[in-house]
Amino acid sequence: MIATGCLFALMIIATATDVWRQKIYNWTTYTGIATAFLLSGLATLLSQAVYSEIEIGASLLGFVSCGSIMLVCFVLFQIGGGDVKLLAMVGAFLGVEAGVEALLWTFVLGGASALIILIWRIGFLKLVQRMIQQIMVRMGFGRWDPLSEGEREQMQLPLYLAPSALLGVAVVTFEIVEQVANLGN
Repeated sequence: MIATGCLFALMIIATATDVWRQKIYNWTTYTGIATAFLLSGLATLLSQAVYSEIEIGASLLGFVSCGSIMLVCFVLFQIGGGDVKLLAMVGAFLGVEAGVEALLWTFVLGGASALIILIWRIGFLKLVQRMIQQIMVRMGFGRWDPLSEGEREQMQLPLYLAPSALLGVAVVTFEIVEQVANLGN
């Protein structure tokens, strides 16, 4: 499928620029969005799934759905604008259902990688100790000791969402969860 190949090529480019330059370029996302619309439009007009598995309407809905979710994340959680456009592009290629599923996998994988990095930097026991201390303070027991400057620096994690999005798209596109579940049968 042409759309799948284009999507993965663009996701690999976005991952590389995100990791090496901490930036997802507009030329990657805008080109991807236009390509998704073009391929789904061709699939609709010519009734040939070789261009895209989804029709233009599904592509537009996927773009709007994933883009809207990411826009909320941009406003509330200060996620980068490149990440918003990247996941809106994913929605344009995959449609609503698969796009939102890929977006959710992106969040799960991104959160898991951030937690792993945090544990690596700070240490599991120190992290658990700080969480318990925070819970106790919230319940009205104990007092909160502010983080030292060194501890604050350790907590400042660069979050690269593009690699997580690439993995999320792979999980959805290749139905990895379903294949793993079928291994047990």
